[in-house]
Amino acid sequence: MSSLLDKLSAGTLDQIESLRTQVHDDAILVEVAWEVANKVGGIYTVIQTKAKVTTDEWNDNYFLMGPYFEHNVRTQVELEVPQNPVIKRTIDSMNSKGCKFLSQCEESCPFIITHFHEWLAGVGLIMSRFRRLPIATIFTTHATLLGRYLCAGNVDFYNNLSNFDVDREAGERQIYHRYCMERAAVHCTHVFTTVSQITAVEAEYLLKCKPHVITPNGLNLKRFSAMHEFQNLHSRNKTRIQEFIRGHFYGHLDFDLDKTLHFFIAGRYEFTNKGADVFLEALARLNYLLRTHQSAVTVVAFFIMPARTNNFNVESLKGQAVRKQLWDTANTVKEKFGKKMYESLLVGEIPNMNRMVDQEDISMMKRALYSAQRHTLPPVCTHNMLDDSTDPILNTIRRIGLFNHSNDRVKVIFHPEFLSSTSPLLPLDYEEFVRGCHLGVFPSYYEPWGYTPAECTVMGIPSVSTNLSGFGCFMEQHITDPSAYGIYILDRRFKGLDECCNQLTSFLYSFCQQSRRQRIIQRNRTERLSDLLDWNYLGRYYSQARLLALAKAFPDQFTIDESGGSDGYHYTATSSFNNTPKFSLESSPHISDTERYTEEEETAKDRSSIKIETIDDLIPELTRTLKASFGSQFSSTTDIPPKNSDSSDSSDPNANIMSPIGSPNATGPISATTYPIHHTTYPIRPTPTTAAAPPIFGIDTPPIVPPKASTNITAATQPTQPTQPIQAKEPTNASTSTSSLNPANPTRMSKASKKS
Repeated sequence: MSSLLDKLSAGTLDQIESLRTQVHDDAILVEVAWEVANKVGGIYTVIQTKAKVTTDEWNDNYFLMGPYFEHNVRTQVELEVPQNPVIKRTIDSMNSKGCKFLSQCEESCPFIITHFHEWLAGVGLIMSRFRRLPIATIFTTHATLLGRYLCAGNVDFYNNLSNFDVDREAGERQIYHRYCMERAAVHCTHVFTTVSQITAVEAEYLLKCKPHVITPNGLNLKRFSAMHEFQNLHSRNKTRIQEFIRGHFYGHLDFDLDKTLHFFIAGRYEFTNKGADVFLEALARLNYLLRTHQSAVTVVAFFIMPARTNNFNVESLKGQAVRKQLWDTANTVKEKFGKKMYESLLVGEIPNMNRMVDQEDISMMKRALYSAQRHTLPPVCTHNMLDDSTDPILNTIRRIGLFNHSNDRVKVIFHPEFLSSTSPLLPLDYEEFVRGCHLGVFPSYYEPWGYTPAECTVMGIPSVSTNLSGFGCFMEQHITDPSAYGIYILDRRFKGLDECCNQLTSFLYSFCQQSRRQRIIQRNRTERLSDLLDWNYLGRYYSQARLLALAKAFPDQFTIDESGGSDGYHYTATSSFNNTPKFSLESSPHISDTERYTEEEETAKDRSSIKIETIDDLIPELTRTLKASFGSQFSSTTDIPPKNSDSSDSSDPNANIMSPIGSPNATGPISATTYPIHHTTYPIRPTPTTAAAPPIFGIDTPPIVPPKASTNITAATQPTQPTQPIQAKEPTNASTSTSSLNPANPTRMSKASKKS
């Protein structure tokens, strides 16, 4: 077996598949994570969706180890008795100490690969190395512990990565013991991996270690596969969302639902990390633009973020009851009308329309109309919030004045619970809800990967991501013009907060200008990107990490030749205009409605444009520093040997490893698109100490106050004049402020945004 990995740097997949087969016959794989059959966050999705591909690859030599919770075991796994006597003795010992065995292995395997996810499982890795157990170890961090805490504290994270005193920062946040476990696991493991390039840079500074392999997160496409039905699914679920909107806005349904777009943001309630602050500010500016241009388009923005509530809002439940009552009344009158018409036709008479609806029917309809009258504005929040006065989303809505007025073109609905098909309010599962929306907006500041935009992509729904998220960087490197494929990349890395809001506003406004046909074409192109996110493709990165771990743990049995490795870690090298997605301009959503469009031809072009790299691109150059994208002004945290002179990137010493290879600036004419795309091809620039502070919205001018009679944002008592977004010195509680409404232009709206 000494030559198993001799050809690891070979460029053909057939060779690596052969190596995989030989390894699988002589090794077992154990994955350890707190979220095995225990849904807490995104790691559960990683393990669950990857299980099918990994099982197909490793068969009965694949094990998962996690916490034992009785309610999860009953619904997600099956208890089994192992047949292998060695493993059975091990499991019996574990059972005696409170462990349960959930799988089986039929043969004794001499080589063990143990893959640990996150610091919670890292203790097992540390103890395994401390006791010198003969196993190959892999440690994956999906997000650094200290990084989450720092970003939650609203610090200038990415501009100060090299300046943080990590021990002091962890100690001040009382997570030093957990930080030390994470850092120890990183340095003890044979192979350290992370989920994206942006997290790799973060790990190098905070954990003082460069990842050996980047393992992007994928999805099981079979779960989302709808073939050509995904457009029909969009139409069907959109109708169900429209039914909810009819009830929620009863009495104020003065907008055309056929010209209404559904935007949404979903995820953990991290107001700044998930970009809810930027999204709300952009919605206020979008509302101003749509009203100024007298657009017929209405936007309903959903915020699906769980928060502390005690029940559904009475006004929200009443709206759905009123809608159902009106529907039942209309059906009753319709049935009586149809019966009378049928009887008239049976006797050979033309129905007399004056006798089709009698006085009883008119009285019934009058009662229904009277019950549908509303003297308050539609609620913003669908639930009763426990912390209404301090909730950041509600306070921001109070400041920008989006109270669902009749003349507002942007309506806001805050649903502080995860969606469920059994809900009496919005009876839709998350997948059904996403399929019924038009655009997902995820302007995250801290997002190591980002499953929400990935799920939108595989379901054919366009989305907004950022160049600080793993998904955004992944797509930016794969696709030359992501916006043409429904992937809008917001620049939060090199732009100030106000500029980000303007850029997001331009994205949203441009999307609102598209015709229905253009949106259909764009959804088709978005759905074609699904193959990039399939575990059948992304699973190879995990396979590479396992082979590398075997070579490091068992050097006498496994060898690896790194001399022929690649010059760096790249996703796609788009080297010519004809091979980039920009060449398929005929299906671009930014062209006129009279363009020629052939689905089969465009599908073939797009699939040939999205390249799959060879195995050469899977091994990062050991001498390459991930700090290159952050500029030469940062001091080095590790000793890095100089680059090879023949490196593919040596021509540009300031080249950004996060930049797409073959970007429009280097590969040909720029695609005809109305969206401002900013490629990250230049080093980050820290803010000078003498320069003015970056613009921050919402701290300069008096706050907007909601209707005076209202004490709760969820049920304003009197309609008032619409407002445009302005800035406030402090977020003011709507129920205590007495200042009058003061319409003004939106906060520092740039000329470019106004022109758009």
